[in-house]
Amino acid sequence: MDATLPIRRTARQGAHSPALRVAARCGFVARGVIYLLVGVLALRIAFGDSGGQADRGGALAEVATQPLGTPSLWALGLGLAGMALWRLSEAVFGASGPDGHKPAQRLLALGRFLFYASVSLSVLAFAVGSKGDGSGASDRQSRDATAAALELPGGPWLVGAAGAVVAAVGVGIAVRALLRTFHKNLRLGALSRRRRQLVDVLGVSGGVSRGCVFAAAGAFAVKAAVRHDPGRAKGMDDTLRSFADTPAGPWLLVLIAAGLALFGLFSFAWARCRMLCGGGRGPGAPPRRAGPRARPAQRSRRAT
Repeated sequence: MDATLPIRRTARQGAHSPALRVAARCGFVARGVIYLLVGVLALRIAFGDSGGQADRGGALAEVATQPLGTPSLWALGLGLAGMALWRLSEAVFGASGPDGHKPAQRLLALGRFLFYASVSLSVLAFAVGSKGDGSGASDRQSRDATAAALELPGGPWLVGAAGAVVAAVGVGIAVRALLRTFHKNLRLGALSRRRRQLVDVLGVSGGVSRGCVFAAAGAFAVKAAVRHDPGRAKGMDDTLRSFADTPAGPWLLVLIAAGLALFGLFSFAWARCRMLCGGGRGPGAPPRRAGPRARPAQRSRRAT
């Protein structure tokens, strides 16, 4: 008998525990708050207020200025940490759905774990007073990271490949939103028809806008690699501002910003309606408890 089987069973039970599901839902709420604030800040920029920064640091700075700002920052950071733990459990034990145990899905969950873990740490660092992830940090970090990468052997190829991957991810996010692939993880039976339509509007518009931002940021990284100019790499704030420089003018930025705010609202709906567990049962899963067996029907005997 495998000596590690009880440990794996205990770990799997913890991964499917109500506490971890609550942590994941708190993570979706925290993500929604950040995207909603980034969208609002970008709308301000579109309508002429250029003082703020439409990125995660700008959103955190906005939270910090509110009453109970520091406790709110801690709540956001811990919520995102809960999201990271849930993504880690998906990477280790598999996600919900028929394809949740496939290697590609587990690798994707691992990438999401690393992303949300880093975001959580940056939010918590901001909460304790570090301004390294403050307003405008995304632009500065993008330029610094690009400059360092360009100095490596084959640096332009590395930066170009990374930018192409980010752009492809953005296109994928937009396409999946248009195809409404989020339906497969949605508890459709718990929603009325009108609420389902509302979730569709939030998910499609928010996902397309989010995908456009990723795709544009990746394109700028590719441009920086081709020109060997780290100054052409852009973080979220500069990427959003670039939409106002297109022939569509600030109205394209208005559409993208509104979409990001709607994605924040979609994250709130996701926190309530998403299926978090219940995927396939992999190795080491705890055995199902056998329910009561139905008694065999007794044949009625006729008196002879």
